[in-house]
Amino acid sequence: MTNLNLNINQNDVELIPENHPESQEPVVGAEILIEQLYKFYGEVKVLEDLNLHIQPGEFLAIVGRSGCGKSTLLRLIAQLEKASFGEIKFKSARHLREGITNDDIRVMFQDPRLLPWRNILQNVQLGLPKSQHALAEELLEKVGLKEKSGQWPSQLSGGQRQRTALARALSHTPRILLLDEPLGALDALTRLEMQSLIERLWKEQGFTAILVTHDVSEAVQLADRIILLDKGQIAQSFQVNLPRPRKKSITFAQLEQQVLDAVLAT
Repeated sequence: MTNLNLNINQNDVELIPENHPESQEPVVGAEILIEQLYKFYGEVKVLEDLNLHIQPGEFLAIVGRSGCGKSTLLRLIAQLEKASFGEIKFKSARHLREGITNDDIRVMFQDPRLLPWRNILQNVQLGLPKSQHALAEELLEKVGLKEKSGQWPSQLSGGQRQRTALARALSHTPRILLLDEPLGALDALTRLEMQSLIERLWKEQGFTAILVTHDVSEAVQLADRIILLDKGQIAQSFQVNLPRPRKKSITFAQLEQQVLDAVLAT
């Protein structure tokens, strides 16, 4: 595996002093340790001897061509499927074990999967005890849908449905948020708005985020680190040393092109 660090132009960097509030944000995200991971479907090998260490509160993006194992890896981390061989461990200040509770991990898909017979607020409250129903209302306000809480999913735009899905995912205060191309079907403007919203809530709540995407620009926009999968293995890793919130710059464009060239070379 090749680790690439792009030299950053000093004009692009905003230094944050150690006593700045942004440097003291609490981290509640889980640490993820993946060791010698294999996944077979019959005789087809999808993941091979994959090793990955994800830091607590890190925003990781996974890119690569279709069929390289991106979504399979996400499903294994989500415990929706079992690995053929290898281990996935989750570590926090409280525990280090192979399994964590369902509420610790939430997944956002391209299809928001809202229940059509429940209104927006009821969708976000799904699975929450009554004592936490107020949290659902607070999250709808954060994603800009407070005034839509009584409407049905069919009355919302695609972007509004994804905002609802994001609020629902975060209503359980997850330690890990998995994003399986959740913005792929949105128009360009709505996609940019959702990127900003996801980044803001990630910074506020401190969860560990893992994004699977075909959009290299989106990966550079959101991630602390980007890994490229090829034939079920990590081919390259790119550290994104750009200040947040990120703006398009020469350095941004250089890194975006570097990652894109690596994807196209696989």
